[in-house]
Amino acid sequence: MYEQYYGFTARPFQLTPDPKFYFESASHKKAMSYLGYGLAQGEGFIVITGEVGAGKSTLVAHLMERIDPAALTVAQVVTSALDGEELVHVVAQAFGLAVDGHDKAGALGTIERHLQDEARAGRRCLLVIDECQNLDLAALEELRMLSNFQLGSHPLLQSLLLGQPEFRRTLAHHPGLEQLRQRIIASHHLEALDDEEVSDYVRHRLGRVGWESHPVLSDGLLEALYRHTDGIPRRVNQVMNRLLLLGAIEERSELTLTMLDEVVAEMATDQTRGAPGHGDLRAAPVSARHDTAPANAPAAAPTTDSLPAAEVAALLAGRDARTAELEAAISELQAAGTGPRVQGGETLSPEETRLAEARIAAELERIEARLEEQEQSFRHVLAMLIEWLEDDPSREAA
Repeated sequence: MYEQYYGFTARPFQLTPDPKFYFESASHKKAMSYLGYGLAQGEGFIVITGEVGAGKSTLVAHLMERIDPAALTVAQVVTSALDGEELVHVVAQAFGLAVDGHDKAGALGTIERHLQDEARAGRRCLLVIDECQNLDLAALEELRMLSNFQLGSHPLLQSLLLGQPEFRRTLAHHPGLEQLRQRIIASHHLEALDDEEVSDYVRHRLGRVGWESHPVLSDGLLEALYRHTDGIPRRVNQVMNRLLLLGAIEERSELTLTMLDEVVAEMATDQTRGAPGHGDLRAAPVSARHDTAPANAPAAAPTTDSLPAAEVAALLAGRDARTAELEAAISELQAAGTGPRVQGGETLSPEETRLAEARIAAELERIEARLEEQEQSFRHVLAMLIEWLEDDPSREAA
């Protein structure tokens, strides 16, 4: 939605790794250097770790853009909790190999023959394993055993292991992984972006879709974005997606600190209610407006995993009914606030009139506050609905 409103050629902050948006931070540059060195060795293990959302998958997507498929055959595996035997079969599938039966020996034999055929054709083989922190010890040992395959003295398989920080600690300290540790030829931990890199990252991604300062990024916005996200690229993408969506819904030509506060507060509420995918956002406000939440703040809107059309329609119908009721109450109060002040056929005294006007003003203020809350709740439901529709290409027609 927002890309049409702002005239972008694509969504600049999508969560799916896309090599055309690759941004080379200082840490990513070092990682690519280690990858280049490791791949040149043609054997053993290369290990890249980083926090959730630090950019490991984007780094690999960028790497895949640079390799020559005629010289390097790549198989990629995103693991769940696999044991050793399961991993062997998954690796065979990743290389596109059909294994007769379900025995591990048959799968290993099929993999070895395939690696030998590739070597005879002049191609090296790289196995990329993502989410390695989920693998048990037996699965890691099977990976080490796969690295033993040779054709003469020529190693047949090299592995790139990607994982979260706990995988780095497991590799460093587990007594059962000494042999695997000895085969690691390059290792790097991806760091988060610093404050200047967050600013460059946002402008880089916007620039890739034709951004020309529409919308304007207000002074201090990107510095505040860094504080909210700790420089984790995926968190930056999440917040910027919401922020641009809010800007489009409200037809804003400038993204402001107040809007950022609002988006981060909404995402923090989603997170506490169990909505997936928002990471650990720092919801501390930038502006004083959000220092404390109002006692009568509206309930959070439903999350993206619970947005069937009937429920959304019911929410919007309820919102419209409450709005009509409140607007009618405002009209009645405004009508009561005109003409002579009478009660029981008698004109009110100046003091009684003043008190009556104060009550009317307080009631109007309360109703207007409720209308504002309803508008915020409606806007949040709309933002979540749009995200739900855009998350799955099959919903694009909707």
